[in-house]
Amino acid sequence: MGRYIAKRLGMMLVLLIGMTFIVFGSLHLASGDPAQMVAGASATEEDIAAVRTSLGLDQPFWVQYGRYLKRLVTVDLGMSYTTRQPISQEIAIRLPFTINLACAAIILAIVIGIPLGVLTAIKRDTFVDNLLTTTSLVGISIPNFWLGTMLMLVFSVRLGWFPSGGMTEFFWTPLGLRQVILPALALSTASIASFMRIGRSAMLEVLQSDYIRTARAKGLGKASVIFIHALKNAMIPLLTQFGTSFGALLGGAIVTEQVFVINGVGTYLVNAINTRNYPVVQSTVLVIAALFILVNLAVDLTYCVVDPRIKYE
Repeated sequence: MGRYIAKRLGMMLVLLIGMTFIVFGSLHLASGDPAQMVAGASATEEDIAAVRTSLGLDQPFWVQYGRYLKRLVTVDLGMSYTTRQPISQEIAIRLPFTINLACAAIILAIVIGIPLGVLTAIKRDTFVDNLLTTTSLVGISIPNFWLGTMLMLVFSVRLGWFPSGGMTEFFWTPLGLRQVILPALALSTASIASFMRIGRSAMLEVLQSDYIRTARAKGLGKASVIFIHALKNAMIPLLTQFGTSFGALLGGAIVTEQVFVINGVGTYLVNAINTRNYPVVQSTVLVIAALFILVNLAVDLTYCVVDPRIKYE
């Protein structure tokens, strides 16, 4: 197990280095001059040149990239061009709100999606199955920014049940739950549909197994057969979906945070892109990618708990 974890961490390091190169190169190929953005609209050419020199933007690409990697070795994400504050501190302030939103969304996806998947498998080829399967296609197709706007219009503006934006507390507090419910619902619709569809497929396969027929022949109750024997053995694809969905939710939070005015990493990233704040963009993407890889590593290790037959060498 230890060798497997070390191997995966090594692969993670390689992936992150490759990702930093792609993002770093893409930003330097993009139009716009960050030095001009920092200097201001009224700055002269001499002022812009001085800012460019102070930021190190006058150096060749490979020199800039090498300096960036050297800082990463010491876990230094650099300074923001606009605020002149350490990026690590600014991300540390905003990251908990993004994780709070993503965790609330994945909980909604699991609590709603998996039971619906089990239900559609039990009611295979019935009206309930067809209705829920069609609804899942709609859920995957709806853009979360549009759904978020509609939810805000109905439940915040018209009914006044939930706040229209902002996030100051975490979802396990009463106020935090009211603040997160609409953005989490808007963000989780695609994941709910994915959990339902994958849960349905996995349950249909398991319910046709010999040991399920044996359990039924022994006189076990329907609930016991479904939730103790069948669902446990259908968890592997659902765990895989968990890792994939969590990464998608972190990415989707960028748009959802804009709609609901949440001061998370997504809003931080969008503002950095608009102001050509290269170090912030690079560091934010790096943090999100690292979280995604770590979550998937944790999911892979959980396979051993769910199915003891799985061994990592």
